[in-house]
Amino acid sequence: MNSNELTFLKVIEAGSLKGAAEQLNTDPSSVSRKVAALEQHLGVKLINRSTVRSQPTEAGLVYFQGLKHLAEQQTVLENRLRGLQDQPSGTLTIAAPVDFGKRFVVPVLTQMRETYTNLKVELMLGSHFEDLTASGIDVAVRIGVLPDSGLICRGLGMAERVLVASPDYLTQVGEITEPAMLRRCQFVFYSRAQANAQVGLIKDGQTTRVKVSGGFTVNSVSAVRELVMAGTGVHLGPAWAFNEALNSGLLVSLLPDYQLEGLPVHAVYRPGGYVPAKIRCFIDMMSQYCKHAL
Repeated sequence: MNSNELTFLKVIEAGSLKGAAEQLNTDPSSVSRKVAALEQHLGVKLINRSTVRSQPTEAGLVYFQGLKHLAEQQTVLENRLRGLQDQPSGTLTIAAPVDFGKRFVVPVLTQMRETYTNLKVELMLGSHFEDLTASGIDVAVRIGVLPDSGLICRGLGMAERVLVASPDYLTQVGEITEPAMLRRCQFVFYSRAQANAQVGLIKDGQTTRVKVSGGFTVNSVSAVRELVMAGTGVHLGPAWAFNEALNSGLLVSLLPDYQLEGLPVHAVYRPGGYVPAKIRCFIDMMSQYCKHAL
């Protein structure tokens, strides 16, 4: 990898020509000339420049991801030649749903940082990261059935679910003893997909599906929990998010004699011949953590 390519990587990582120049111990004009020479060589514009920040163009982002991957492979190869162990290093960028990320991903990344001092981590919380390459994401944690895609996936575990409501709400609608009675309840949904789906309940090997309705949809587990505790309605959600409220009596579990369909949790990443140690390590540690905490 030549000096122009290395300079381009530094600019994107630092976010500006000035920041890259400081890291490279040179002046911004030298950095700008090297990026311009690279753009001329490739015949495409790589960076949108400004006095404050330099953002990659669409082509620049694709080129950055490719160079970053090559740099990681080169580091691994050099370490092997020197007889060094392949350990997590560089920057690991993870995307995960907000509440799940705070509860499950943050502890794993904290442990990785404590163990591997040459590793930096970036956690992007939200459910809108669909294009891993465009967003610069190494691994995305996704919950639910995965759509067909060209991504590599690995199962991390199964999130058990519970039907919950507040005691006050049940006083309004009456005791729920059969699945069909859920139709008289107002539900609080996490997503449009959940609002359009049916609730599946399993007993004695038989699955009963009930179409339920509700007027509140919010894509935050913690916000849903607050709404349900306030008596807004019933929710079908992950057990890990509601166990504390259930144990304290703030919420009640509905139809406990029925088994609810769980949601699979996966880690997905881009295909390629080599999987960096930082990705392998994160997935292994997440799998172990989820095995005990989900």
